[in-house]
Amino acid sequence: MSAARKESPVIPFTSMRQLVGPLLAIIVGIFMVILDSTAVNVAIPVLVKDFDSTLSTVQWTVTGYALAQAAVIPLAGWMTDRFGSKQIFIISLILFTVGSVLCALATTAEQLIMFRVLQGLGGGMVLPIAFAMTYQLSPPEKAGSIMGLMGMPILLAPALGPIVSGYLVDYVAWEWIFFINVPIGILGVILCVTLLPKLPKKAFTSLDMLGILLGPLAFAGLSYGLSEGSTSWTSDKTIIGLVVGSVSLILFIIVELKRKKEPLLELRVFRSPLFTRGIIVQWVLQFVMFGIIFTVPYFMQELMGMSAFHAGMWTLPQAIAAGLFMPIGGRLYDKIGARPLVVTGLSIVAVGAFLISRIDPSDSAVMFLLPRAMLGMGMGLSFLALNTHLIQSAPSHLVSRVTSLTSAAQQVVTSFAVAGLTTLIVSRTTHHVAEGEKPMPDAMAHGFHDTYLALAGLAIFGLLLAVTLKRPQANGVQAPAHAVDMG
Repeated sequence: MSAARKESPVIPFTSMRQLVGPLLAIIVGIFMVILDSTAVNVAIPVLVKDFDSTLSTVQWTVTGYALAQAAVIPLAGWMTDRFGSKQIFIISLILFTVGSVLCALATTAEQLIMFRVLQGLGGGMVLPIAFAMTYQLSPPEKAGSIMGLMGMPILLAPALGPIVSGYLVDYVAWEWIFFINVPIGILGVILCVTLLPKLPKKAFTSLDMLGILLGPLAFAGLSYGLSEGSTSWTSDKTIIGLVVGSVSLILFIIVELKRKKEPLLELRVFRSPLFTRGIIVQWVLQFVMFGIIFTVPYFMQELMGMSAFHAGMWTLPQAIAAGLFMPIGGRLYDKIGARPLVVTGLSIVAVGAFLISRIDPSDSAVMFLLPRAMLGMGMGLSFLALNTHLIQSAPSHLVSRVTSLTSAAQQVVTSFAVAGLTTLIVSRTTHHVAEGEKPMPDAMAHGFHDTYLALAGLAIFGLLLAVTLKRPQANGVQAPAHAVDMG
C-alpha cells in the first residue's frame, strides 16, 4: 500500500470562504454535463425532420449518450486513483466540450449519434469525480450541508435543459444546443486549472478489462435489440441484439462475481435482499421518470403543435415540485425511514402517469400542469430516501462501491427506457393503424396513451415492491445521500 493511501485524508480547506472557488469550478462542470442530459429531448422531432430520419434512429442520440456514461462511470475510481482527480476531471470536461463541437457539426443522424457517444464518454466521469472531490475538500463538520448544496445543480439543470434547448431550437438553430457548451466548457477548464487544488493520488489495482468489454456490450446489445423491436421482434437485427446482449450480460455477471479485487461493478452487494429490493424500486422510478421526460415533449410537439420552447417550459412544474419536496423527503427519512416515503412517492407518480395517459392532442397544455407536478412531488419524496436506503442496506464492507454501481445502473436504465418506450410507441401506433385509425393524430395519440398506461402500471409494480422495504440496521457508515465515493 502506498504512502498516500496510508495517510489520513487531506482536507485543504477549513472554511466555506476558502471552498467557494473550488466549488464554483466543480459546479460549472457538472451543470454543463447534466444540462445536456435532457437538452436533446425537445430537439428530437426537429432532428428527425432535419436528418430525414426516424424516431427509432434519432432516439439513439439519447440512448448512446446514456450508455457511454454508464460505461465510464465505473472507471472513474480507477482513473482518479491512477492519474489524480483534478487531472481526470479536466480531461473529462475537455472531451465533453470537443464532443459538443463535433455534435454541432454533424450532418447525418449517424454522425450525431457517434459524437453523442463521445460526449457521454467525457461527461460520464464528471459527476462521480465532482462529488468525490467535494467530499474530500469539505471540512468534515460541514460535509453534509455542502453535499446538499451540490444537489441543487442536479435539480436545476435537467429542468433548464429542455427550456434552453427549446429556445435555441425555435429561435436560433439546433446546433446551438451543443455550441453553447463551448464557452461554458472553456470557462470550466480555466476555473478548474486555477482554483482546484491538486489532491493526492491513491494506490490503484489492475484494471478489469473483461468487465470493461462485456458490460457496455451487454447493455448496448440489449438496448439495440429493444429499439429494433419497433420494426419487428423476429427480425435478424432484433434477435442478434438481444442474444448478444443477454449472453454478454450473463458473462459479465460471472466475471464480476468471480473477480475478488476491485471488480468494475461490485455485484456481490445484491446478496443483500434489502439492497436488491431497494435498487429495483429505484430502477422503476428512474424508468418511469425519464420515460415521461423523454416522451412528453415529443407528444406536445408532434401531436399538440407546440413549439420546442413551449414544450420545454412544461418541465418546470415537475422540477419545482421536486425541488420543494426533496428536502421534505430528506428530513422525514431519519424519522420514518424509506418505505412510507417511497410508497407515497410512487403512488403519486402512478396517478400522475395515469392522468397524462388521459390527455388528448386537442386538450389544453394546462392539463399537463397537475400530473407533471405530481411526478415531481413523487420523485422529490422518493429520491433521497431511496439513495440513503441503498447505502445503509449494503453490507458495510461494500458500501464504498455502492454509488458507482447505482450511478452506472441509472444510466443503463435510462437507455432502456428510451429504447423500450420508443419501440412501444411505434408498435402500438402500428397496431392502431392496423385497426383502421388514421396514423396522425389518432393512432399515434393512442400509441402514446398506451405507453403512459404502461408506465403507470410499472409505477404500481414499484409501489408493491416498495411495501416490502424494511428499515436497514445501521451499518456504521454515515454517508450523505448525494455522496459518490470513488471506491
